[in-house]
Amino acid sequence: MVHKIAIVGRPNVGKSTLFNRLTRRRLALVDKTPGLTRDRRQAEAEIGGLTVELIDTAGLEEGGEGTLVARMRAQTEAAIAEADLILFLIDARSGVVPADEEFAALARASGKPTLLVANKCEGRAGDAGFYDAYGLGLGDPVAISAEHGEGLGALYGAIEATAAQAPPAGPAEAADGDEAPPIRIAIVGRPNAGKSTLVNALVGEERMITGPEAGITRDSIAVELDWGGRGLRLFDTAGLRRKARVKEAPEKLSVSDALRAIQFAEVVVLLLDAASSFEKQDLQIADLVAGEGRALVIAVNKWDTVEDKQDLRRTLLREAERLLPQIKGVPVVPVSALRRNGLDRLMDAVFETYETWNRRVSTAALNRWLSEAVVRHPPPAVSGRRIRLRFMTQPNARPPTFVVFSQRADRLPEAYQRYLVNGLREAFDLPGVPIRLNLRKGKNPYEKRR
Repeated sequence: MVHKIAIVGRPNVGKSTLFNRLTRRRLALVDKTPGLTRDRRQAEAEIGGLTVELIDTAGLEEGGEGTLVARMRAQTEAAIAEADLILFLIDARSGVVPADEEFAALARASGKPTLLVANKCEGRAGDAGFYDAYGLGLGDPVAISAEHGEGLGALYGAIEATAAQAPPAGPAEAADGDEAPPIRIAIVGRPNAGKSTLVNALVGEERMITGPEAGITRDSIAVELDWGGRGLRLFDTAGLRRKARVKEAPEKLSVSDALRAIQFAEVVVLLLDAASSFEKQDLQIADLVAGEGRALVIAVNKWDTVEDKQDLRRTLLREAERLLPQIKGVPVVPVSALRRNGLDRLMDAVFETYETWNRRVSTAALNRWLSEAVVRHPPPAVSGRRIRLRFMTQPNARPPTFVVFSQRADRLPEAYQRYLVNGLREAFDLPGVPIRLNLRKGKNPYEKRR
């Protein structure tokens, strides 16, 4: 059984720094700006001989009903309700403040075992705050420095001792060595396109914070779910704006996190707004996805607001073919994340594109096709000499990658390479995925005689 541990506390006490330290990975964004973390982030970690699932949460703050702060607090309260153990962090250098006392009462009211952790205890500046922590009524505090890695041995021991007294409430998960790994899917797009709303619709709960404000999501949050018996790992990402408009440090961190999610995804769902589809930034994101070799599915959100749906759909398909020739045939699926319409069609497109992205073609079939393609349209003569294409094979999938061998491979014009790529896409049913064509120069058998 896996113990779930929620790391809670007011803003800027070092929760995300401790989360990264315990997971031994830089998963959560860390900056001096308070409130950088908004949604709850989860990851497994090994603490001593114990496997735990850590939950990083937003800073606990008071806010009026319906405000962004109130929605962030609701996410933290959901993490507390889900957890088996609470790590309550305070800033020892700032000492105990009224907000700490209020949220300590919240931790006690939850009835969950709680460890009081006094962070930033390096040096002597945190001594007063450490002793003040006894007044919170949560037992003996554990002094640590998450940034410098001090006191972690004592924290590990306290976690193991507390976990031994409080077994996890959830059922044990049966191990299945033959189970396929989850498909990694990144949801990307411009700010306020509805990415978090789409993730919530797919998961079936308010897992991500949503609202009318643009740029609510700041870091890439992974969510596991099962769709029709197939495991998925969804990544909700921050909105990607034009580089010139990204100036503040938190947004730069958010953008780099979103780009990293694209690099590690297998399928990327580019979410467009039905009211303003295929803007320049959308095309740049699509080109970035194709350049990374990821499978792409385009989802057009807010479809419930469209009046002439048939006309707009025909227009979108034409625009996709015209503006994205490098991934010709990319599926365009209309959805309404708010009303949860079109989700089945979207996931069908995701699975089909994923299979295409993994497709392999036999060498015999490739060379039969190559012979026919050369007969239909022979390579041009360069410097008075005809280029002969000798052999073709597919060394890799994910994305489909083909190699053509020719004695003068470096002279083959780009236009002819596009002809080959388009022919491969049509002949072997490879729509909507990037195709990589590499040219190799064959060895000359008479080179040694020279």
